[in-house]
Amino acid sequence: MTTENTEAVAHFAARLRFETDVSDVHADIEAGTPGVVVIDTRNDASWRQGRIPHAVHLPTAQIATRAAEVIPDGSRVVTYCWGPGCNGATRAALEFAKLGYPVKEMLGGFEYWVREGFPVRDEHGVAARPVDDLTAPVAAGATCGC
Repeated sequence: MTTENTEAVAHFAARLRFETDVSDVHADIEAGTPGVVVIDTRNDASWRQGRIPHAVHLPTAQIATRAAEVIPDGSRVVTYCWGPGCNGATRAALEFAKLGYPVKEMLGGFEYWVREGFPVRDEHGVAARPVDDLTAPVAAGATCGC
């Protein structure tokens, strides 16, 4: 293997170690995977507008002071913010990492969670929008196969 290949393997392995996607997070939630805590890092107005069911609301600015009261010992944290045009989940993941938590950033954020047709909770309850065929297969139960 060349040096370039070795560096590429290290790069992509590191990405998979510290990043996840909405489909994998949804699968973990549905399976009841123990120890996974999904953190919504957005502000109060954004949280009220809609969020991932079972997510914990902890805006980035509060992570340093509130993480210990919100995250059970031994948990793995997954952070999300609005979407790919926002680096709020990255900043939040950095704060958790500084505190010593195992953490992943959820790529796509809330936007892609909604676009893939996964459930959203707001003050009216839980609902889902139709799947956006630019982000996921429209057929019920179909996966992208990646």
